[in-house]
Amino acid sequence: MNPVRNQQKLKRKRNPTISNGVKRPHVILFSGYGLNTEDETKAAFESVGATADIVHLNDVIARPNLLKKAHIIVFGGGFAYGDDTGAGKAYGNRVKAHLGGALQEFLTRDTLMLGICNGFQILTSAGILPGALISNDMPRYICRWVDLKVENDSPWLRGITSLSLPIAHGEGKYYAPPVQLALLSKASSIGVKYTKGEMYRHFDLPANPNGSLEDIAGVLGHGGRVLGLMPHPERAVRFTALPHWTLLREEYVRKGKEMPKEGPGIQLFRNAVQYFL
Repeated sequence: MNPVRNQQKLKRKRNPTISNGVKRPHVILFSGYGLNTEDETKAAFESVGATADIVHLNDVIARPNLLKKAHIIVFGGGFAYGDDTGAGKAYGNRVKAHLGGALQEFLTRDTLMLGICNGFQILTSAGILPGALISNDMPRYICRWVDLKVENDSPWLRGITSLSLPIAHGEGKYYAPPVQLALLSKASSIGVKYTKGEMYRHFDLPANPNGSLEDIAGVLGHGGRVLGLMPHPERAVRFTALPHWTLLREEYVRKGKEMPKEGPGIQLFRNAVQYFL
């Protein structure tokens, strides 16, 4: 599918809050009960011009009006509630029960939402995104890099056709009934798929690491403004995070080229900030 075919549809009206004095979009990153990637995700957003606050789930439940000042909401990776009742389920149920209305109100505005790994599992458990993440076909925790191809346009994925990111999960297999899978495809709601690329070429590992149906690694909702994905872009914001960066460094030196500073994941965060400017 053409990743830019919906580009005209996704063009936004300038946010009056941004254009009338607020120069940087604000991010709220949920934390608490086992989520553990909020610091590096906050750093990624701040490095490309956003302001960001890490807020505990209980504090948002107590003061849902906190969401009114946010332009972007993020549910990051980790092991919420130890994943004891299934990955992301307990946290997702709390979000749905206590913040369902506030989050729907948030999404009626021209805002963005991101769920990374455990955060993706939370978004599906809360009913914000369709489908479910279940145990990997290989019944173990998998930590490695994967290659991805962009299937449809989104504010998060603008200008990206392919990229490589790390994964770290035991319940990352995307599942949905056949009818729902067909609806996802028809609605252009498949964000990224696992594919054979740079990591496959270097490391000879299965392109689809977990058995996800139709190789789905991430899905979209609300016209592409909500993205949930299993790979971790916040762990790939620097070039030196790449597993083969030393090999690439030598290739750059031999070609007389300057070594890049940024990794492939930074573009998702930059796209989100640029959406509001």
